[in-house]
Amino acid sequence: MFDIEYKGGNGIVISTKKASVVIDPKLSVVGLKDISTKDSVEIATEARFATKNPDAKILIEGPGEYELGEFSIKGVRATRHLDTESDEPISTMYRIEVGDVRIAVVGNIAPKLLEDQLEELGVIDILAIPVGGSGYTLDATSATAIVRQIDPKVVIPVHYADSTLKYEVPQDTLETFTKELAAPVEVVGAKYKVKASSSIPQVLTVCEISRS
Repeated sequence: MFDIEYKGGNGIVISTKKASVVIDPKLSVVGLKDISTKDSVEIATEARFATKNPDAKILIEGPGEYELGEFSIKGVRATRHLDTESDEPISTMYRIEVGDVRIAVVGNIAPKLLEDQLEELGVIDILAIPVGGSGYTLDATSATAIVRQIDPKVVIPVHYADSTLKYEVPQDTLETFTKELAAPVEVVGAKYKVKASSSIPQVLTVCEISRS
């Protein structure tokens, strides 16, 4: 049905046999090569994480609803954890539907979602969420609280400590988050393969994807 790959930072690729969605491809901000979005749907949770590749099928970097082949995408405005109530929200969360599976990607957001944001996201099967903390992303405690709010079946942690990446501030380890969440952890290798909605765990599970 589709695969999910983790590329470092907030970078994620969701691929079917016919198409792909690339989220936050500008990995040069963490010292890696940017992800190519040629012939792909490019999505940015913040404008600074977009490569704005002219060869992408489309660039999405804000709220709205988009129907793109096998993907149904909805952007939901969000406030970053670094911003105050007086700041204009510049982050966007996304709900991405592939068939009957619903994926949420939340990026660097404030540590609590509002009821209207939860309603816009709706029921979510798989949640990708940054967990590294240190004032730059959600930390383990805040990420756990948002997981409880959204209530997915699968959590894919991103943006955590990696000795080969150059984060602006040190990030907590993945283990810090998994201990806080206290859910089973499944190590899936370089790709999380979803063959059908029925293959998704029915109880909350952390899927650890090796950075590729």
